Amino acid sequence: MPRQVHLFDRPSRFVAGTVGQPGDRTFYLQASDGSGRTVSVALEKTQVQVLADRMAELLDEVSGRADAVIPPDADVDDLDPLTPPVDEEFRVAAMGLAWDGAEQAVVVEAVAAGEEPIEEDAILSDSDEGPDALRVTITPMAARAFIARARRVISAGRPSCPLCSLPLDATGHVCPRQNGYRR
Repeated sequence: MPRQVHLFDRPSRFVAGTVGQPGDRTFYLQASDGSGRTVSVALEKTQVQVLADRMAELLDEVSGRADAVIPPDADVDDLDPLTPPVDEEFRVAAMGLAWDGAEQAVVVEAVAAGEEPIEEDAILSDSDEGPDALRVTITPMAARAFIARARRVISAGRPSCPLCSLPLDATGHVCPRQNGYRR
């Protein structure tokens, strides 16, 4: 079956967001363009964290080059929820991140899970065969805004137990530092 690649070149919106209550949230990457096309892909919280961290590292590394103009950290401007309806195109198995020097842009690719393990060279490739993908090209300013929002979304989860740092549910939790007693 041929590969379906959802391409967004400088979309009007590229964000990380969630659906559900803390402790039972599903994380999504969502890209939207001006024509009303929106693609949402599901991923794990840790994948959102790693993407934000690696994107920040990439921008910091590129900012040292004379030919790149990289803005400083951005504030979170986009606090809106994900664009409905949030229909999952696929669940992300792997991601790629690159700097396109000619376009002065960050390229993010999220690749779908399949029956076969994902070959590293399939990520960020233009092959007709392979897993489905979401490929987004964004400006450095949009990347900084993505990082700020992703970090805010991640920190909006359940509070941590002051003793063991595990997440607290509304009813508390069995704390290992309390010898199994509820906290």
